[in-house]
Amino acid sequence: MRILALADLPHRPIEAHQSKGFSVGAFGICADAHLVAVTLGPRGVIGRHPAEGRQLLVVLSGEAQVSGHDGVVRTVSVGQAAVWEPGEAHETRTDGGLVAMIVEGDLDIGAPGEQIDRGDT
Repeated sequence: MRILALADLPHRPIEAHQSKGFSVGAFGICADAHLVAVTLGPRGVIGRHPAEGRQLLVVLSGEAQVSGHDGVVRTVSVGQAAVWEPGEAHETRTDGGLVAMIVEGDLDIGAPGEQIDRGDT
């Protein structure tokens, strides 16, 4: 077993799409999806852009204001996630800072647990 510290992942800043205070560090990648740690500084922005695949943003600390294709802004906080569909234009902002995990690719969001982990039965 290994323990990963999100702060120790090699991060790189992203400025595309007029993003601000945004950096990503890769956990891993496979043919069907990639998993990254995201840090947004105070007043940070991930600028509006289309999702490459189905995208899941899971808030680990802080709070974010997110919007999708309709432009309606909703707040997500620790214990919540935003899901965008392939090609959906979306944006993420934060006032106080944010640490999140993004999974993007060929995902079946909300699949019953027994399809993922059948347990010891």
